[in-house]
Amino acid sequence: MVGGTDAPDDVAVVALIARRARCTEDSLTLLCSGALIAPDVVLTAAHCLEVFGEDGDYEVFLGERLPPEPGARGRFVRVARAVAHPRYDRTTHAQDAALLRLATPVDVSPLPLPEPGWGALEPGQPVRVVGFGDTKDAGVPSGQRRQGGMGVTEVEPGAFRAGPAPAMSCVGDSGGPVLARGADGREVLVGITASGDVACRKEAFNVRVEALLEDFLRPFLAEHPEPPAPVLSLESLCVATCTRDAECPAGLACERVTEGGPGRCLQHALQEGAYGAACSEDAQCGAGGVCARLEPEGEEACRCFTPCAPPPSEEEASGCTGAPGGPSWVWSLGAWALGRGASRRPSSRARARDVTAPRVPRGGPP
Repeated sequence: MVGGTDAPDDVAVVALIARRARCTEDSLTLLCSGALIAPDVVLTAAHCLEVFGEDGDYEVFLGERLPPEPGARGRFVRVARAVAHPRYDRTTHAQDAALLRLATPVDVSPLPLPEPGWGALEPGQPVRVVGFGDTKDAGVPSGQRRQGGMGVTEVEPGAFRAGPAPAMSCVGDSGGPVLARGADGREVLVGITASGDVACRKEAFNVRVEALLEDFLRPFLAEHPEPPAPVLSLESLCVATCTRDAECPAGLACERVTEGGPGRCLQHALQEGAYGAACSEDAQCGAGGVCARLEPEGEEACRCFTPCAPPPSEEEASGCTGAPGGPSWVWSLGAWALGRGASRRPSSRARARDVTAPRVPRGGPP
């Protein structure tokens, strides 16, 4: 947010981050911002999912500033499911919207949607934008929830543009809410940040929430959870197979590692392995093991992970042994997972380098 101020009261605005696979990880990868529209549903931008894909591993953070910033307080919640709008156009940012189903509902009041009779969006109307993005100020880093005013300049059926008044959304604010006062004086979620000029000075392009209501938001909000199924034990995952995510322990997904092979419950960043005792650091997990994060928080969130196959030799690791913070096989598999997600969907950073495009996405770096 350029020209904005701190937003301590906007508790329904979250940060979307890449899920942490290790319990010793301190750094966080801010991807985008998002708006809570139900206790277990977050609305964000579709291009925020382009690096890791809809099947990628994500978390959201509820709090004023991301750790490890001083004074950071809040909680992390795992994303159980991510869905991009089926008609999303990455070139024009039309329907640039995605929905995230949280693994656990949160006790936070969602942002109100623009129900019939809320009011109207018109040029000249003031709006308020909130997000965790770049400030263009070295003294105020991204990762802090900030808000600021903009003014609507143009309204289209599925989107609207806004100029600074005096604030402007920027990189990392994608998916964050744009709010307007309704007829009753309450703020309503009228848009989500999608893109804008490179310098974050002149114009923001925002997707209209009204245009998403009937064919995207309401059907998703009305979905019922899958019926419970017997869950495989954490210790059996090297031999047990799965057919759907519901059979896997919380925090793991059912994936086929080889073409035509059986499904295995795993984390994308760690691949096939079994989980043992609770831990807080790698040293507690013995040779070849790491302290892996199954859930964002809680006493049982971290478990010792041991790969099904033995770690590669120094020669097989091909130079990865010098990577900091863990066994070389962990880094090799992590790189595979990143490549897997990127190969499915183009990177939003690649689009940002397209100097011929009139706008660039407001998503953060991968």
